Amino acid sequence: MSALSVAPALTGFVLGVAVAAPLGPVGLLSVRTSMRFGFGAGAVIGWGAAVIDTVYAALGLLGAGAVLRIDSARLAFGLVGAAVLVWFGVRTLHSASRVRTGGEADVEVSSRAAGFRSGLVATASNPLTILTWAALLGAAVAVTDGGGPVAASVLLAGVFLGSAAWFTGLTWAASHAGRRMSDRALAVVDVVAGLGLLFFGAALGVRTLRDNA
Repeated sequence: MSALSVAPALTGFVLGVAVAAPLGPVGLLSVRTSMRFGFGAGAVIGWGAAVIDTVYAALGLLGAGAVLRIDSARLAFGLVGAAVLVWFGVRTLHSASRVRTGGEADVEVSSRAAGFRSGLVATASNPLTILTWAALLGAAVAVTDGGGPVAASVLLAGVFLGSAAWFTGLTWAASHAGRRMSDRALAVVDVVAGLGLLFFGAALGVRTLRDNA
């Protein structure tokens, strides 16, 4: 890797980790899933989030964050995002009512594709994600100046690797913790995660309505 590409790659990696690290709704969902169904089931949720992080980082570089300054767009994205998070929360609380005795639906246990889609949807529906990237990338543009599309592509690759690496480590740790927990303890995890997701969804909905009042 040339000296010109090291700075964008490292900057992108650090930004990817920085955005993924705070325990938001996707992190909560991936931790809960890893504890219940193992590393692979939770990791794919995080990797789906990493894909959307990369897409939103690209949109941020292109200045798409300005779209969310339009009241109608911000309202639509906010309400859809809130509804998606509430839905995930209700589904998780429902799972808590079925203590892990083999009663889970097959798709909950075995479908990596469903988990990946959950990561995509939960991250893409949150308008705060693209606003975060728009703000962060304003400071990162200087790193790609003069490098053109190549430097921008390297930065975006770094974003994906940073976000994916964080979720990989997080879900690996959560899956190992889950192996040591009883079924009842895992049900408590479901309740906590479900309530957390409901909180994130309600907070997003209230904030969206208040900002667009």
